[in-house]
Amino acid sequence: MILGKYLAALAAGLAVFSGCSSKPSDTQSPASGAGDDWQSRLDGMLPLLGHRNWIVITDMAYPLQSGQGIVTLYADQPYLEVLRTVVDKIKEAPHVFAHVYNDKELEFITEAMVPGIGELRSGMRSICGPEAESVMHEKLISRLDEAGKLFTVLIIKTPQTVPYTTTFFELDCAYWDADRQSALDALAK
Repeated sequence: MILGKYLAALAAGLAVFSGCSSKPSDTQSPASGAGDDWQSRLDGMLPLLGHRNWIVITDMAYPLQSGQGIVTLYADQPYLEVLRTVVDKIKEAPHVFAHVYNDKELEFITEAMVPGIGELRSGMRSICGPEAESVMHEKLISRLDEAGKLFTVLIIKTPQTVPYTTTFFELDCAYWDADRQSALDALAK
């Protein structure tokens, strides 16, 4: 009975995950009109994601990455709405929490450069909270490249056309922490 339930759940998870291939031909694009189901695809993937996986919310100019572990979806909704949805879904998940990073370059963009940038930054801070860390964009991209070699990185592109409005969520285990892991490692030596 338990094995049957496990196999059914595994099959359902694989069916959802297989629909999120990282091959360019399977990637969501604005032209495909398939961007409407990004939330259901996120809902299907989130239980499969865990420690060391990433979720990234991006602006429109973010490149379509081709790494093996990269899955890209398109959300045809405002950036802040997508950001709010992802933050809420991560908070509701019982198995993960996220370390949140924003592009450091965003801090230096002025209203003269991009009108409305202050309001956008304020909205991002309001949604992500004060614990969001600012890191140079290229450093975050390098971390994604490395993570994508072994783990899934879910990228959700939005129609946002403001530079450096990428928010990175590095997932971590919600029910096990570094202190307990250190204690366990010490016992296991």
